[in-house]
Amino acid sequence: MHAFIEYIPLILFFAVFKLVDIYWATGLLMVTTLIQVAYSYYKHGTVPTRQWLFFGIAAVFGTLTLVLHDEQYIKWKATLIYAGLSLTLLISRYALNKNLVKKGLSSILENANDSKQEISVPEPLWNKLNLMWVAITAGIAVLNIYIAYNFSLDFWVNFKVFGLMGITFVSIFATIIALYKYLPDEEEPAK
Repeated sequence: MHAFIEYIPLILFFAVFKLVDIYWATGLLMVTTLIQVAYSYYKHGTVPTRQWLFFGIAAVFGTLTLVLHDEQYIKWKATLIYAGLSLTLLISRYALNKNLVKKGLSSILENANDSKQEISVPEPLWNKLNLMWVAITAGIAVLNIYIAYNFSLDFWVNFKVFGLMGITFVSIFATIIALYKYLPDEEEPAK
């Protein structure tokens, strides 16, 4: 359910773009992102940094899009988010010696582990997964801006909604496959 809530602004952006135009869609994106921040604060008493970042970028580039009446600014939003994520993963791993992919996925694996068996993933695999996500997010950043300037606005919106979501899900699936053999076996029921 949480993953669906994360995509609500994007889904509404797409629907309003198709029904009205890019400017109404941008305004709604800004409002729904703000609502997500407020909801997180109401529900958890805190707002994740990632949501503040998404809201900040949507607010700045959305405002520029609306005030200057130029859709080029909103097209940069996804590129900046994915480029920032790529740089964060790279810098945290090699400058700060922290593997954020390992940190994020380890907690998810531990919480999903009903058997309470130890999950031991080799460090080289965590490093490969981190580099894989650096490459994926950097690639998405470049691809988004390339499509934004070389294709129609309609094509870019379709890519932003369906293409980026598709790339993300395929990447998550590849990550799961890479980690699968390190997950604990299901315990057989006692006879």
